Amino acid sequence: MNNEGPAADGGLRLIPFRGLRYVPERVGSLAAVTSPPYDVVVRPDGLHHLESSDPHNIVRLILPQATTPEDRHHQAAQTLTRWLEEGVLAADDEPALYVYEQRKGDVLQRGVIGALALSEPSDGVVLPHEGVMPDIVADRAALMRTTAANLEPLLLTYRGSGRAVGTTAVIERTVRRSPLLSTTTEDGFSHRLWCVTDAGEQAEIQEDLKRHQAMIADGHHRWATYLRLRAEHTSPGPWNYGLVLLIDSARYPLQVRAIHRLLHGLPVDRALTALAGSFRVRHLHVPLPQALDVLADAAGEGNAFLLAGEGGFHLVDRPDAGLLSRTVPNGPPEAWRTLDATVLHSTLLEQVWRIPDDPEHIAYIHDARAAVTKAERDGSTAVLMHPVREDVVRELALQGVTMPRKSTSFGPKPATGLVLRSLTLD
Repeated sequence: MNNEGPAADGGLRLIPFRGLRYVPERVGSLAAVTSPPYDVVVRPDGLHHLESSDPHNIVRLILPQATTPEDRHHQAAQTLTRWLEEGVLAADDEPALYVYEQRKGDVLQRGVIGALALSEPSDGVVLPHEGVMPDIVADRAALMRTTAANLEPLLLTYRGSGRAVGTTAVIERTVRRSPLLSTTTEDGFSHRLWCVTDAGEQAEIQEDLKRHQAMIADGHHRWATYLRLRAEHTSPGPWNYGLVLLIDSARYPLQVRAIHRLLHGLPVDRALTALAGSFRVRHLHVPLPQALDVLADAAGEGNAFLLAGEGGFHLVDRPDAGLLSRTVPNGPPEAWRTLDATVLHSTLLEQVWRIPDDPEHIAYIHDARAAVTKAERDGSTAVLMHPVREDVVRELALQGVTMPRKSTSFGPKPATGLVLRSLTLD
């Protein structure tokens, strides 16, 4: 996070592990067996697409399908065991740290994957910036407990010097070598992975990271899952570590995107009627890209949302100050109180529309067009958001203030399925 010396307990501690990876000869292609992170897969459309792309697609482990949660988790564990026995997945011969590169056009992201020592937010080493839902943590914990594996890395960022020293120096030397694997996924991103097994290079990375703290960019529920499972295993061992991808955002800045909401069972006309007198509402006779541009302009002046469903797009902005003062909690900092996500949840969802924040009533969708399509098809309402600036997220995290859940989407996110971590091999 900063360059002001070590964090409270010595900073980030990253150790090598024996990665589980697909054996290329046993699958159709590496691209066909990868997936976005579990919470980005748009269910059921995206799930079915991934399942049909290859019989060994990683989605069968991260989002197994069965009638009960217990059956799903056991199915994932059985699938993982079978793939290992059949040689579809195999462990690398020796523990390694892994350099990972993603590239698409002008976007280039490089970082290091390893097993990170777990810490509580109060330790000031790994800082969350969003809250979590207990039911999701419980489900992820049951899956991880049953499979005894970290199936996908979290995305963490730290602030290095921006120069090619320490971890960055090792990364940029490594990418000049031949990679372990190289593939291009259907979203146009190329992915390359290298292993770092040299003890000197591993030590160079570890010594550098000890001086830093990190922010969770993506994977709050999985980090909370790691902490829950560590508490269940009191003796030192593999459960004290979790699989992560660490990115120096001073060297490789991340993109910050919004996560949109789909409000089940609330038609747009009813949502708009409830806003009368408390927000300005304007109907936009433009396609989605132009509507998002209008939203961006309005967001520069205050809270603004784009509602979509049957009947097109509606810009909702300029909330009544009195309404905000009555509905937004006074305790947190002003930067938190003025977040669009805060106003959406505290004012619109809780007070105006009176919609509970649970999966029965709200879906969280990363892709704006997918959210709009579902709203139009289901007769519901999509609430499209404008992304929060990274500096706002980072400053709140440093203050120990968590944003409403699903407030941001940092990326590009690591592809799931390139390297897994078994907790029985460490």
